[in-house]
Amino acid sequence: MLSIASGKINLHVRDDGPADGQVVMFSNSLGTDARVWELMLEHLPEGLRIIRYDKRGHGLSDCPNAPYTMDELVSDAEAIADKLQLKNITFVGLSIGGMIGQGLAARRPDLIRSLVLMDTSAKIGTAATWNERIEALRQGGLTAMADLILDRWFEAPLRNDGSALAPWRNMLERTPLEGYVGCCAAIANADLTDSTSKLVLPVLALVGESDTATPPVAVEETARLCGAGFHVIEGAGHLPCVEQPVKTAALISEFITRVGNV
Repeated sequence: MLSIASGKINLHVRDDGPADGQVVMFSNSLGTDARVWELMLEHLPEGLRIIRYDKRGHGLSDCPNAPYTMDELVSDAEAIADKLQLKNITFVGLSIGGMIGQGLAARRPDLIRSLVLMDTSAKIGTAATWNERIEALRQGGLTAMADLILDRWFEAPLRNDGSALAPWRNMLERTPLEGYVGCCAAIANADLTDSTSKLVLPVLALVGESDTATPPVAVEETARLCGAGFHVIEGAGHLPCVEQPVKTAALISEFITRVGNV
């Protein structure tokens, strides 16, 4: 377990695999922590150096007061990469994590070799919609909104399996409200269309076929924006790495191999 400073806050980081392995850095979605990737990791190629971290306001990372900005979230990922002296990173970002990846690739092309954008877009929703969500969260908390969020995360088979759903509900509901709201504000005010359109590195875009948070049409639009390969993952909602870990890992593994990273 590592703790790495980014400005005045500390971030929880996991660094697994050989120190000289090809670096794959993962950034999690809103309301999850670094454990969201665990089911998928065993299906990736051996010998990778796997970097995972909890966004500010999530998991074991510090939770400063909201609001947060996308620039701050990008700076957090940048601080981790610089502290660990990471190079030639394949950055895999899920939802808001994909926005962080886009921002980091634009800011620090010296760090990022390739990019996997999963269930994300250059712009997610509208400021008005996110601000409405923030207001509802301030009034009712995450527990009151948990069912709606979980409906977006997963298809019916997982949602209807109480024992399978329980850890994900717990992860969501135990996320600090201030951290969740802070990241909602960052998404509300972020439009990466211009910078993402200028990316020149290899990019793969993935999306669950039933994702209603970032629907396939929105992810495909961002894929076209940056010349990315695009794949829809059947049998998954907003978190394909959870519902379809084998399929998701296979697509990422093929991408990593094809762009010459292993």
